[in-house]
Amino acid sequence: MKIAAILKKITILVLVLLVPGFLYYLLVSKGKNRYLNLPVYGPKTVLKTTHKVGHNDVPDTLYHSLHDFKLTDQDGNTVTPKTFTKKIFIANFFYTHCKGVCDEMNNNINQLAATYADNKMVYFVSISIDPERDSVNALKRYADSLKPASARWLFLTGDTSAVYPLAHNGFLVNAVQTGKESFIYSDKLILIDEDRRIRGYYTGASSKDVSKLDDEIKVLIKEELLKNDTPMY
Repeated sequence: MKIAAILKKITILVLVLLVPGFLYYLLVSKGKNRYLNLPVYGPKTVLKTTHKVGHNDVPDTLYHSLHDFKLTDQDGNTVTPKTFTKKIFIANFFYTHCKGVCDEMNNNINQLAATYADNKMVYFVSISIDPERDSVNALKRYADSLKPASARWLFLTGDTSAVYPLAHNGFLVNAVQTGKESFIYSDKLILIDEDRRIRGYYTGASSKDVSKLDDEIKVLIKEELLKNDTPMY
């Protein structure tokens, strides 16, 4: 009986030591073969060119991506797609004198920003849909009031001729002024990859959706690192 008990303890010890290492091997060493990427949102065009997947020729696909833009952040810096080279970012639309949903969205973003404050690959971008009132100084005061947890949370303003088409044709969401101080705009947080493609939409005031976004930011980081052959550890 004593021998059986000793063997049982040895078996348990071996499993405890070996199983985590085996799982690590599957996730890291075999990650490229087993990994599933996030979907890409928006219209897409199947091209006449192909690429190899195993022994098969698979048609290339041209996915929707953000067009060029030029906006200004709360510190007066110009922000263009080049700002996010080799970066991913999470975008939302808001205006500084909006209460309720905007406050809840940006509070949730601040929690996410705290999570990724030390990750130089992740940016957060809040774009004003009321540039007439949301000057650079107004955005600076608003940003300071939130005490952003990350220096990579940008509050952007620009002419409506730049912001509204960027919302409609780039991020594929609503943003329109319907009255002097009334707007229709999306409450979504939008996940954008290194290639300016939309990889996810999440309701900004939903804790469940924000938790999902947190998980999928990690998934997208892993995807980009694997694509670029960047060491993960």
